[in-house]
Amino acid sequence: MNFQWLEDFLALAATGNFSRAAEERHMTQPAFSRRIRALEEWLGVVLIDRTSHPATLTETGEWFRAVAQEILQRVARVPDEARAVADASSATLRIAATHALSLTFMPGWLRGLAPGEPAGPMQLMSDVMQQCEGLMLQGRTQFLLCHGHPQVHGRLEAADYPSCVVGIDELVPVSAPGQPGRPAHALEANGAARVPLLLYSAESGLGRIVRAVLGARLEAMATSVVLTAHLATVLKTMALESRGVAWLPRSLIEAELADGRLLPAGDVPWRVAMEIRLFRAPGKLPRAAEAFWRAVQQGAAPPPA
Repeated sequence: MNFQWLEDFLALAATGNFSRAAEERHMTQPAFSRRIRALEEWLGVVLIDRTSHPATLTETGEWFRAVAQEILQRVARVPDEARAVADASSATLRIAATHALSLTFMPGWLRGLAPGEPAGPMQLMSDVMQQCEGLMLQGRTQFLLCHGHPQVHGRLEAADYPSCVVGIDELVPVSAPGQPGRPAHALEANGAARVPLLLYSAESGLGRIVRAVLGARLEAMATSVVLTAHLATVLKTMALESRGVAWLPRSLIEAELADGRLLPAGDVPWRVAMEIRLFRAPGKLPRAAEAFWRAVQQGAAPPPA
């Protein structure tokens, strides 16, 4: 269907005369008639009663006149609406963040970038690391906030996406308490029983870090994986229910460590220091995004020692 057919039809509906409507549309009367017929064939209905003089609209034609006017009015608004969407999009920051950081670190970090100033429009996409990387590589987001570790290189590092460290965190092996003051499950090298583990799935960025840094040590121990999940919040819930040992970001469990609902399940070598890193899309970003990146760089945290 050609939008010009709608304009042809409305010209004929207004004049009731094929020759006059054709003249208004700057074409010959036979060519104009063929276009009206093509519109009717596309719709599968008769719009014009050609037996009357002047030509009149059928009942379906009367209905379609309002439809044609509405379609053309809608089409005419599209360029202005597209420009409005583009303007809004250029001013909106699109940030992807892993679930754990979107719940804990991100709100306070954003407030600290511009204290006392209202934040501009922002679109947050929270997902597992693998999906967040995909959003960045597809160009659907401008920034990605995630945990990182010098020994772990993901898809964005491989593609040379710029990044900076904006905070530090720590993975702590924890368990619900068992005997007073002691964890119900512990990473004891000489323990007789298998240690139940709550681990991350392959899609999880935290899982990548655990496997890269602690994988060899865990393989050398007597362990039993009782649950695998994408999200740290799920593993936290299972750890609180005393189902096993989970490596959780300290930023996610500060309250539980403070009140004793979770206890460290291993000594310092079982803990993993992490960076909190912000990646940005390469190339030139819209003005608002570039201003945000400058503010991040000025307030960026030093990497962990």
